[in-house]
Amino acid sequence: MSNYLKPAGKAIFKDSYTMKMNELLVEPGGTPKRYGIIGAPLSKPSISHSGAAFAPGAIRQAMGSYSTFSKEISHDFQGENVIDFGDVDMHPTDIIDSQDRIYQATKSVLDQEEAEQLIVLGGDHSVSFPSIKAHHEKYGTIGVIQFDAHHDLRNLDDGGPTNGTPFRRSIENGVLKGEHIVQIGIRDFTNAKGYDDYAEQQGVTVYTMEDVMANKIDEIIQQALQKLENKVDLIYLSVDMDVLDQAFAPGCPAIGPGGMDSYSLMKAVETATQHDKVQAMDIVEIDPTIDFRNMTSRVAAHVIFSYWKGKVLGK
Repeated sequence: MSNYLKPAGKAIFKDSYTMKMNELLVEPGGTPKRYGIIGAPLSKPSISHSGAAFAPGAIRQAMGSYSTFSKEISHDFQGENVIDFGDVDMHPTDIIDSQDRIYQATKSVLDQEEAEQLIVLGGDHSVSFPSIKAHHEKYGTIGVIQFDAHHDLRNLDDGGPTNGTPFRRSIENGVLKGEHIVQIGIRDFTNAKGYDDYAEQQGVTVYTMEDVMANKIDEIIQQALQKLENKVDLIYLSVDMDVLDQAFAPGCPAIGPGGMDSYSLMKAVETATQHDKVQAMDIVEIDPTIDFRNMTSRVAAHVIFSYWKGKVLGK
């Protein structure tokens, strides 16, 4: 057989000097690593039509477009193996059961202690509740820095545990306190007054996009960290990609104008993860079926890289 024949999908050019980020992913079962990834491919609870269930695979694929070398910090991640725990198997019809499976799978991964820090790839934003619940049971009091256009504090009576309810659900179930949530990027004409009132009543700290534009993003992040660091045991980043302006995230189900640019989001994550207590993150609300040239998944991949960059800088 010719040496030019490769397995299907494997006939890919390989530069001998270049390693791609997706090549860092390894299967579980070896020695413990610093980072792990788990896919939560759930989008059926989405209020609007969403194919976010396809996002974990799209983000992993997007990671393969970029090298392991960061010029900005003169660091090569080539030796940093990342455990890929795979995707949670979703129930085809039962939303509550699917969310519980995410909780059970995340809790199992955390209990194994095979990865020190976990990044959860959604899925819609409903996956944050079971993930944060698992982290709460493992580590104690959790603080959340939420990048989002929406409060995601909708009531559960009207539609159940949708992608608009994860933080309301967390508060009502004792998983989070409102005062331990910092929301960044909340946009105009995107939330009901009743949910703005609820955020205020619960002590949620809210930075609107006007606040983001009027101040430096790293200063906002430092304020968020200072608010949380002495009150919580672990800080969890929840990155809803619709915090970005529609120009940077065409693959979000709830696109809109007036959002954050991709560089600011990446720098915000990089700044946050320099803090020792930032130990987990989820990335949600990407629908690859409506994306353009995988643009939104590519930004998500860079959000992961920014998390890792921050940890190098924070040493």
